Amino acid sequence: IEFIESYYFNKLEYTRFSSSVGKFVGFTEQGVRNAAAWNNNPSILSAMKAAKEGYCLHNIQIWYNNM
Repeated sequence: IEFIESYYFNKLEYTRFSSSVGKFVGFTEQGVRNAAAWNNNPSILSAMKAAKEGYCLHNIQIWYNNM
C-alpha cells in the first residue's frame, strides 16, 4: 500500500508526497522550493508518514470488503 498526496495548481502537479519515497518531491520551480521546506520540517514529514497508517491501513479492509 502506498500513500500519495499531490498538490496541483492550474491542473499542473507541483509537489507530491509518496510514502514509498518518504519525502516530498517537487516538479516545478515553486514545487521544489515547497518540497525542500517541507522536507526540512520533521513534524510535517512524520504527519505525512503517519497518514499511511491512519488512512490507508485503517480503511483497506473496508474497501476490500465492499468490492
